[in-house]
Amino acid sequence: MTAVLQTEAPSVRPEFRSPGLGRLTLVELRKLADTRAGLWLLIIIALATVGTSAIQLGWAPDEEQALDGFFGFALLPSAILLPVLGILSMTAEWSQRTALTTFTLVPARERVIAAKLLAGALIALASTAAMLVIASAANLLAAALGGDGGWNLPPSLLWQGLAMQIILVLMGMAFGALLQNSPLAIVLYLALPMVWSLLGMISAIADAAKWLDINVTTTAMAEAGMTGDEWARVGASAAVWVVLPLALGIARVLRREVN
Repeated sequence: MTAVLQTEAPSVRPEFRSPGLGRLTLVELRKLADTRAGLWLLIIIALATVGTSAIQLGWAPDEEQALDGFFGFALLPSAILLPVLGILSMTAEWSQRTALTTFTLVPARERVIAAKLLAGALIALASTAAMLVIASAANLLAAALGGDGGWNLPPSLLWQGLAMQIILVLMGMAFGALLQNSPLAIVLYLALPMVWSLLGMISAIADAAKWLDINVTTTAMAEAGMTGDEWARVGASAAVWVVLPLALGIARVLRREVN
């Protein structure tokens, strides 16, 4: 009599691999337009940028209707609204109650934060490229309508515009990470720099305001050929309004308990 020994093959569970930074960044980019608020913000930014060109075509002097003029003016709407998109990106996990899912799939929270910051920088880059395209189209139209139509765009203005967009988006994301509440972060992001600008009119702190008022220091970035002193002022104000709240916000996200 022959005995047959039957053995069961050990079950092999597929190993779960956490998505890489590139995949996480693509997910965060998609999430920017997944909500109604994010989608409408992107639409409004595009319409407002087109609107700046229309205003310049209709009312600006002919000599100002050139590529550098259209591009410099087009920086304004996105400088105000893109940071709000950054706030919504940073607060999404808490406001939409997806923190448990996100941080279960990616336990290393710092990777999620890095993906959000990278997505913010990429959307600022895409916005700047779109502004350049819209400004070029407006410049063609200006030349046809009798405006200057010059194509001179100093490289410094292009890089300064991109740097300004990235700094302001990161500022919005810093407020979002620190406060983790969309309405509160948006209100304080808009109100606190404005209050500081008003306080800067007081003679006793006027000198400090020139260095710490980010609304003032970043204004120079919309014009070509910034000086070293102007860059130093941008760095000082960014340290206060971007680096400090972002560091505190990241620490809070890493330590916050997910319910």
